[in-house]
Amino acid sequence: MAKGSNNSSPKAQEDALKIVKATQRPGQTKEQSKLIAKGVQKGIEEYKKQQKEKTRELDKSLKKVKRTINNKVEPEILVEEKIHYRQHWLPWGLLVISWCGFAAYLLTAGTV
Repeated sequence: MAKGSNNSSPKAQEDALKIVKATQRPGQTKEQSKLIAKGVQKGIEEYKKQQKEKTRELDKSLKKVKRTINNKVEPEILVEEKIHYRQHWLPWGLLVISWCGFAAYLLTAGTV
């Protein structure tokens, strides 16, 4: 901001004038009051700038924390469960033994 330019908000100017009028000393000239009002106005503007910077930094850090939290949450890992049916050997063994017994019976019955 260049010196001498008046780019401040009207709200800041009004606030500065209110503050100056409230604290004005007896015998203070209008020129002195104007200089004090400019100083107060600059102080108000500087304070507002600092507050904006602080809120920007807080927003940045909040977004950063949210991003890290979202990234840390692991997506669900889909595990495919393969079901293997293991059949017991007993039924198959009994089937083989019964067929062998039936074949033996047929072979021995046919020869007699």
